[in-house]
Amino acid sequence: MRSSHTHYYLGAYYHEGRDLKKAKFHYEAAAMAGHEGARCNIGAIEFESGNKTLDYCCVIWELGIIMPWTMDALRTYFERGLVSRESIDSTLKAYNNSYAEMRSEARYARI
Repeated sequence: MRSSHTHYYLGAYYHEGRDLKKAKFHYEAAAMAGHEGARCNIGAIEFESGNKTLDYCCVIWELGIIMPWTMDALRTYFERGLVSRESIDSTLKAYNNSYAEMRSEARYARI
């Protein structure tokens, strides 16, 4: 198993057990190794830890925007009035750019 997946699953284990410090450590290690889900979960931990600066969380989430549930989380926060319209717009733009890159003809040609 790759290191990014190992750190991600350890992060998930600690996150579920509410040890956010250890969870964040492992998610950061996984994110540095390229794990998109870990990047998204770092944003969630920041929010859960009391960092209500969701613009910061949106930046983290934009980095891992490939995960569909990221947009679901942002939509929920927007509906609760916790995320600004500007943050949603910039995140949607990053999502659309990421999605377009994933569907490029050049990518399919390489595969």
